[in-house]
Formats: sequence, structure tokens, C-alpha cells
Amino acid sequence: MIVFERASKRYANGREALTNVSFNIHNGEMVFLTGRSGAGKSTVLKLIALLERPTRGTVLVNGRNTQTLKRRHIAAFRRRIGVVFQDHKLLADRPVYDNVALPLAVAGTPLKEIDKRVRAALDQVGLLGRERSLPLELSVGEQQRVGIARAVVSKPPLLIADEPTGNLDPDLSLEVMRLFRRFQDVGVTVVIATHDHHLVREFGQRVIVLENGQVHGDAGDALPSVVARR
Repeated sequence: MIVFERASKRYANGREALTNVSFNIHNGEMVFLTGRSGAGKSTVLKLIALLERPTRGTVLVNGRNTQTLKRRHIAAFRRRIGVVFQDHKLLADRPVYDNVALPLAVAGTPLKEIDKRVRAALDQVGLLGRERSLPLELSVGEQQRVGIARAVVSKPPLLIADEPTGNLDPDLSLEVMRLFRRFQDVGVTVVIATHDHHLVREFGQRVIVLENGQVHGDAGDALPSVVARR
């Protein structure tokens, strides 16, 4: 599903966010990316979603090499990845239904299919019946669930999340993580960047720790960890 092979990312200002990072994530895994702020978690997710390309090395996602993928194929590549953001990135002036439907509308999905999928996605996150609500009429936790519904409405095989519980209290954080676990249970590969070590321990999944670019093991992980250090 995802392969990083000696992948590095250097930005135009000279900062090297990742250096020679290597790991594999298999189909159907739920994996946590952890590390201090600035350790490279968000950069890894950007490379997976092809928001950035590696400066050196190889990143394979769903069998595609992101370094060599032609520009005309990027939109189709991204449609196979659901992305959840910490700050939701919802359209404040559009109701919940329109926010969740957006990826399908952009892809030209027929209206009847859009309606079916939007209602199914909202049902999965427990918000069926709130289609006409505006985001600001929802709680923070509900807004995050709308963001998750939008990420999965296209039924992508891969779901990535960047600090999805960063603005939530502990109970809501557990609720959101249980949603991710439910998607993994039906075969979706889930990659979550988080600094919440309590949640990581609670769910007992594989952990990839980013810390200045070198690899370390962690006996407390459910599976062997990969730690990337600069």
C-alpha cells in the first residue's frame, strides 16, 4: 500500500524535513505517526497524498510512484485517498450535506449516487439527520465527524489524518479514533499523525516515530516500530 524507500524532503529554504526515511505500511493496517512538533509527521502525510514530492528517494502509494506520476494523473490518484485535517477545513457557508458531497461533485458523480453516498457516510459517523445544519451549528466533535464523512464518502482504500484529535477533549478523541478503527475493520488502510501518546497506547497499533531521521525500535508497540531520525 505505502512504501517509503530512503525518501527525503528538502524545502526551498534549505530545511530538510525528512532524510532517508524508509518504512512499509500494508493494506488494511492502522498506523500511528508520532513525534515532536516539527519532526516530519505532516511532511510524511503530504508525500503520501502527493501534496509534495520527495526530493530524493521513492514514495509508492497504491502501487504508484509519486515522484514520476504525471500531472494529469494526480487528481485520480488523490481520489483514492481520504484526508482528515485537524481544523476540519469545512465550508462555513455550506450545509453539512454540501461539505460531505464536495469530493463527489468535483469528480462528476451522478446526483443520485451522491445522495446515496453522502447519507451513508453521515450514517457511518452518526450524523444522519444533520444534513442541512451549517458547520457552526455543530459542536467541535461533530465538525470533525463531518470532516471524516467527507474523507470517506468516495470509499477510498486509504485514509490519512493529521492530528485529528488535536482540538478535542479526551472523550471526543476516543470517539473519533473508534471511528477510524471501524474503517480499518472493513479493510481501509488508516495512517494517523498524532502527538497523543495516550491514544496510541489505548489502541495498540503499529507506531512509526519521527525524530530527526534515524530508525529505532519500541518494545511497547503492537508491531515493530520504525523511527525516522534526521
